[in-house]
Amino acid sequence: MEVEKIISELHFKAVRSSGAGGQNVNKVSSKVVLIFDLQHSQALFEDEKKVLQTNLASRLTTDFVLILNCDEDRSQIKNKEIVIKRFLQLIKKALIIPKERKLTKIPKSVIRKRIKDKKNISDIKKSRKKPNLE
Repeated sequence: MEVEKIISELHFKAVRSSGAGGQNVNKVSSKVVLIFDLQHSQALFEDEKKVLQTNLASRLTTDFVLILNCDEDRSQIKNKEIVIKRFLQLIKKALIIPKERKLTKIPKSVIRKRIKDKKNISDIKKSRKKPNLE
């Protein structure tokens, strides 16, 4: 994954931000929308695209486009930096393939201990019963 190449493929849109900010909100387009087309990306290999499609399935549109928003700051430049940083973290995290868990055999001593403990609890419960006087 080449970060510079991916960043060059990103498309940005500046939109008027919602929320607090008074007259500034009505005049300045400080919210940044990042758009990344996963299908037509030249920076990613086909196997990376497939991994991203499965791991980011809930965040992608039907056309496999990833859309991220940022309106945390009043500055459009800072919002752009924040959304790029978020995007790169998201992609790196989604590309990590977890290791397969190796099944291990349960040691016989652990099995014996568990059975012994069950037997002890059973004996304790039996000793709590009222004696049979017949």
